[in-house]
Amino acid sequence: MQLLVSPSTIDEAKRSAAADIIDVKRPSEGSLGANFPWVIREIKTLSAKPLSAAIGDFDYKPGGAALAAYGAACAGADYVKIGLAFDGQEKARDVIGAVVKAVKDEFPKKYVVIAAYSDYQRMHSISPFEMAPLAAECGADVAMVDTGIKDRQSTFAFMNEDMLRSFTETNKKLELRTALAGAFKFEDIEALKRINPDIIGVRGMVCGGDRNATVREDLIKTALAMIR
Repeated sequence: MQLLVSPSTIDEAKRSAAADIIDVKRPSEGSLGANFPWVIREIKTLSAKPLSAAIGDFDYKPGGAALAAYGAACAGADYVKIGLAFDGQEKARDVIGAVVKAVKDEFPKKYVVIAAYSDYQRMHSISPFEMAPLAAECGADVAMVDTGIKDRQSTFAFMNEDMLRSFTETNKKLELRTALAGAFKFEDIEALKRINPDIIGVRGMVCGGDRNATVREDLIKTALAMIR
């Protein structure tokens, strides 16, 4: 299980060097808010660790999503991550297919991460269980769950351990990797180890509980020690 940490600035990225994957996003622009391409490029020069970049919580805009995904890949992201903030399987297939094509046609070794939300009912968006087969069908690499509305409610408030284990096991059958995120706390790590996703994504946990605070290197090391 790998630890993905989401810094929002270059200074925070320097403090995130111990993480397995460094994830570039802009929390002020949403759950999976996109940061600037020049920030992605500069963070890419700081470490040899894999770099992930969120491109946004998207409505049904296949063209906009494809262009944003291509831009993130060109800027240096190894993982390009999009959130599906809308409902409907056919619409989701359109957006996922467009993002996969935009990245894979030129960068076949880069990874496409498709995120749905644990709180999809209040987001009025596609459920993770509907999203995952479409992600596999379209050639994405990782199916992810995160919280869409950041009000400090955890993914566990909306999907219990059994549901998340089922999601993870289904993804294995679909030959997808699984990433889980969403206001996790240190006390959630034991449950996450039982679920055993490929990646867990954190920000608030390593900011002392407030995702709008600053990433702390000591808390990243604590999380890694607990995961290992």
